[in-house]
Amino acid sequence: PGYGFLSEQAAFAQACQDAGLVFVGPSPKTLHLLGDKVEARRIAEAAGVATVPGSPGRVSPEEARRLAPRVGFPLLIKAAAGGGGKGIRLVEREADLEQALRTAAAEAQASFGDDGVYIERYLDPVRHVEVQVIADSYGNAVHLGERECSVQRRSQKVVEESPSPAVDEELRRRLGEAAVAIARESAYANAGTVEFLLDRDGNFYFIEANARLQVEHPVTELVTGLDLVREQLRVAAGEPLGFSQEDVMLKGWAMECRITAEDASRGFLPCLGRVEGLTEPAGPGIRVDSALFRGWEVGPHYDSLLAKLCAWGETRREAIARMRRALGEYVIAGVQNTLPFHRQLFEDADFLAGRIHTRFLESRSAAAVAPCEDEREALIAAAIVAHERRKQAQGNHAARPSNPWKQAGLRSATERVGGRNWRSTF
Repeated sequence: PGYGFLSEQAAFAQACQDAGLVFVGPSPKTLHLLGDKVEARRIAEAAGVATVPGSPGRVSPEEARRLAPRVGFPLLIKAAAGGGGKGIRLVEREADLEQALRTAAAEAQASFGDDGVYIERYLDPVRHVEVQVIADSYGNAVHLGERECSVQRRSQKVVEESPSPAVDEELRRRLGEAAVAIARESAYANAGTVEFLLDRDGNFYFIEANARLQVEHPVTELVTGLDLVREQLRVAAGEPLGFSQEDVMLKGWAMECRITAEDASRGFLPCLGRVEGLTEPAGPGIRVDSALFRGWEVGPHYDSLLAKLCAWGETRREAIARMRRALGEYVIAGVQNTLPFHRQLFEDADFLAGRIHTRFLESRSAAAVAPCEDEREALIAAAIVAHERRKQAQGNHAARPSNPWKQAGLRSATERVGGRNWRSTF
């Protein structure tokens, strides 16, 4: 699958292999190793890459209590099989350790079918910087530069850019060499990402490897000129990489905003509904990755991501200017979304200057701080109920004559040419 629900499932990759099919991704063994964050840490250490100080492996509650004073507070409890920011708890003081362990383990079990957790020191302030790698089955591996992913909310990335404003050529070389070393140590083949924490002194620490193509891969494509999906398919087809590390050149600057169906003014309340109007931005350096169309129903069963809005420029300043223009042109009507939040973010002086870290949003606005888990679950439930009631009410209305253009999510000929300006309807 390359990326998506099954992209990091070792059992699925093995089933494909057993059926004589080609899985677009690394081997089942590599997926199994990197899918366990504790095993991934051991691979990094074997490759000579520093990891965040913490427990040597999974911990029981008793072991966590014993190790916590040595690791030091604040610390993080993290799901061993985790990803996407799930199964992570920040523990500020020893009195909160027991409850945090139970909560993290329960979330890990619900999300990944594995309640194993480990602990590591909480580093703050730090940046989240990741390196895109790609490797073939013949021992060739290269890195494609770094991505800055520090603008996050509850460990979920919000804005990404490449390159990072905090990384110079020497640091880029060291980060890239570390990422490639981990790829080689894990016998990695295909596209993947190695993630690091970067402190103010230029020290970096491995945190995890994602054995798939990530949401933010377009920014790497924009600055390298490479089509990562194409390269994935070439590697999966048994072809060697068609380029070396010396061939990889970074040009310009790229940024990506994740547009989600959430209301940032209300604690990022999940929002449902029908897309009643849509205007996507265009122009030099603008790229929109989306499946949205008028009439599309945003339901409760999938991730809240609606679109990825990307902007490229010769410089970071130009990329920001183009992103601002694109955010101003973008219209998604009928469903609350995070476009207003991104417009406000791109006016923030510290963000514009690149002075960011992983708790940047929490320090800027109360709206960026998510509600507690119980409140979040209640908000999601309320949104689903409202969505179902609206659908039921629509079903009770008298049937209207069908319009095949509307059913297909397209504008009618009258709306497209002449007649009333369709944009004015929303």
